[in-house]
Amino acid sequence: MPAAASPFDLGNECAYRAWRDAKLAAYPRSVNELVVPLTNPRHLSAAETGALGACCALANMAIYSAPHLPAADKSLPHQLARQLGLTHLEGNYLADEDGLSSITPAGEEGGSVRGDFIPYTHKPINWHTDGYYNALDRRILGMTLHCAQDAESGGENALLDHEIAYIQLRDANPDYVAALMQPDAMTIPARMDEDNVARPEQSGPVFAVDPDAGFLYMRYTARTRSIVWKNDAVTQAAVKTLADILAGSEYILTARLLPGMGLICNNVLHTRNGFSDSPGHRRLLYRGRYYDRLRFDLSNTPARAA
Repeated sequence: MPAAASPFDLGNECAYRAWRDAKLAAYPRSVNELVVPLTNPRHLSAAETGALGACCALANMAIYSAPHLPAADKSLPHQLARQLGLTHLEGNYLADEDGLSSITPAGEEGGSVRGDFIPYTHKPINWHTDGYYNALDRRILGMTLHCAQDAESGGENALLDHEIAYIQLRDANPDYVAALMQPDAMTIPARMDEDNVARPEQSGPVFAVDPDAGFLYMRYTARTRSIVWKNDAVTQAAVKTLADILAGSEYILTARLLPGMGLICNNVLHTRNGFSDSPGHRRLLYRGRYYDRLRFDLSNTPARAA
């Protein structure tokens, strides 16, 4: 997308208004509008690929449903992702050997490294995009969540297209968007990362536009610990306004994934409610983080399973 035609150019109000109005008019108001039944996620039909692509064109996400297949079969999310251009899977030392992360509460007996990280507990998780702490050369652009087993109660995900968050923030004040596009808007202090490697302090923007493809990318967390926001008035106001948007946007969708269902997305904003398990309902999701965005123009022939 040429820079002059980009709706994300703060100097091009006409392009922004045209894109904004079309985006809001078409945006789904129920998560059910994003659900696509799949006969076999390992072998998508052209119609199924088109339906998933249509949902993602509206909201940067889609939810697939294949409850008739063995939900715990990891080949389902793996081969589905490959067919949609998600091939560069980020692994970390908490992930499984195949690169997917089995998101389930760690054992209560202690001694588990995973239990030190909130995703591997029953606790709620606030608004974030995945990999917000990554360096810019390791941007998480695509993300998948496949439900092998739902919780006894709770565990719903709130979802919001990051383009909608951009629109609502820009409508509130374009200066807020400009502030959050600064290269030092959000800083992650020096830390030990997910791979147990020491990382130096790292700064970056919240909103960024890919210089080649022109898409909007967002890195964000609502966490207040281990995050330092630029200490100027406009950035602080922008952060507060964005938090207010995420607390009450009319465009927020809520999904409860059931076995055989999954989310595919261009790393949209999301949360997780706290939940309770039972012996027959121990929540287990397979999460994939990718350095690729979703594509729907590829062959429907999946790559061989690794």
